[in-house]
Amino acid sequence: MTVRAKFFCQSIQKAEDDSYRTIHMSPVTADTEENKTWSKYTPDGQLTMHVSNPAAFDQFEQGKEYYIDIQPAQ
Repeated sequence: MTVRAKFFCQSIQKAEDDSYRTIHMSPVTADTEENKTWSKYTPDGQLTMHVSNPAAFDQFEQGKEYYIDIQPAQ
């Protein structure tokens, strides 16, 4: 089973030495039927990631929404 959630990038913090970014995200839970469907049973949450891969830094932008697919690792 896979759960697809939509998260909003609230903020991005740079480390003082610029070696990583801390990405803060929260679930998108309103405004569209898509959001209401998945978030009906998960109406709140937080996701914080420390990203140390410079190639991944530019993949995140404050204020944008992102899909996150959750499935068992094999």
